[in-house]
Amino acid sequence: MQVEQIYTGCLSQASYLIVSKGEAVVIDPLRDVDKYIKLAEKNNSKIKYVIETHFHADFISGHLTLSNLTGAKIIYGPNADPKFKAIVAKDNQIFDFGNVSLTTIHTPGHTLESTSFLLKDEKGKEHSIFTGDTLFLGDVGIPDVAQRYKGVSKEELAGILYDSVNERIKTLPEDILVYPAHGAGSACGKNMMKETVDTLRNQKKVNYAINGSFTKDKFVKELTDNLPEPPSYFPYNVKLNQQGYEDIHDIVKKSKKPLLVNDFESMLDEDDIVILDVRSQDEFASGHIPNSVFIGLDGGFAPWVGSILSDIDKPILLVSNEDRVEEAIIRLSRVGFDNVKGYLNGGVLSWQNAGKAINKVNNIKSNDSYSFIEKSFNSKNKTLILDVRNDNEFNKYRFKNVLHCELNNLDDIINTQQKEQDILVYCAGGYRSMMAASILKKNNFKNINNLQNGIDYIFYNYQDAPFFEG
Repeated sequence: MQVEQIYTGCLSQASYLIVSKGEAVVIDPLRDVDKYIKLAEKNNSKIKYVIETHFHADFISGHLTLSNLTGAKIIYGPNADPKFKAIVAKDNQIFDFGNVSLTTIHTPGHTLESTSFLLKDEKGKEHSIFTGDTLFLGDVGIPDVAQRYKGVSKEELAGILYDSVNERIKTLPEDILVYPAHGAGSACGKNMMKETVDTLRNQKKVNYAINGSFTKDKFVKELTDNLPEPPSYFPYNVKLNQQGYEDIHDIVKKSKKPLLVNDFESMLDEDDIVILDVRSQDEFASGHIPNSVFIGLDGGFAPWVGSILSDIDKPILLVSNEDRVEEAIIRLSRVGFDNVKGYLNGGVLSWQNAGKAINKVNNIKSNDSYSFIEKSFNSKNKTLILDVRNDNEFNKYRFKNVLHCELNNLDDIINTQQKEQDILVYCAGGYRSMMAASILKKNNFKNINNLQNGIDYIFYNYQDAPFFEG
């Protein structure tokens, strides 16, 4: 028996391939499924089952495509209502493959159909549990937004979840491994550990949900207090996962369409068209097409696409380096953004060569950052210093007299600040601040400066500087 975790950092998501005696099971696959098929073939195995721990909200799963390509049967737990052919398992139902088995353990709370699957080895011994979004390492899944639309309150879901993890998972043998569907950085939990696998024994020591430190009432309060609103694309992803979606190979085929400069430009007059630039932040700063939104592939790409673009139906025109166009299309489709109309053939260079205007962002290099900050504080013409990090980061340390606005809430700045003023925008390392700079420029702010390597570079090199607080 072999268990392989396939971890996708951009989504903080883990899917799994389990192999035994020529048969395989895939758990919670991403929409781009070729990797699972290749891994199964590498292990001389045929995929027998595709298991979904619940209807995912933060990504489009690959269950339908994988089933169509391999003939594998799709399995959900109790209470699931898929609109396609699938096995809706009963609690404690056993699924054999090779000479091992998976047992269904219904663990509602994150969603009402959330189910964990207990793996038993060749000798029938409990080996590991695949907990989906029910139990994370150091945390649990937050009450899912889709359930709240069904008339179940977040408090009710949290209470159900407490019972699930304490009555169905905590009671299992302590030496089994816990394999969750997400790690640190996912919007599906509040405070997950950076590790992606652990023993149940250790989780019973460190995880507040099952270590006995919280009563049920305290647990419900902890889980539901200050619960952030999920990104707007989450309910749409749930719908696609439940009802069906277009095959990703077809999405790539229709989206990977090279557009000459004139064709690209002619499409800019369409209502709500989004020019999405997925290159590096330094490339974007050096020159980009006016009104572009920057969300670089080399960062938390897919979740930021969902948060910033929000409207999943908006048509998208890609600006990308040629060798990463298909990657961009696939990663957009992972979160349901399937409306790419094509990409600029030849990239920004072809745009410039055609005599078209480009915009730039003043990117403050590392060596110049200290003096620029110092000058900004001493300038008679006050520079607006804008911090787009999250609350936890902001509360640790920050520049003095700074305006704090998380990246998701930039409308507050757009609607209240003067568009002619000088603005210095920063985050921890320069990725989010360049996204913010692109949005501000798109909304006609004129004088944008971006701190290339963020506040962290200055803080760790000049902690005693007089312009820090916190």
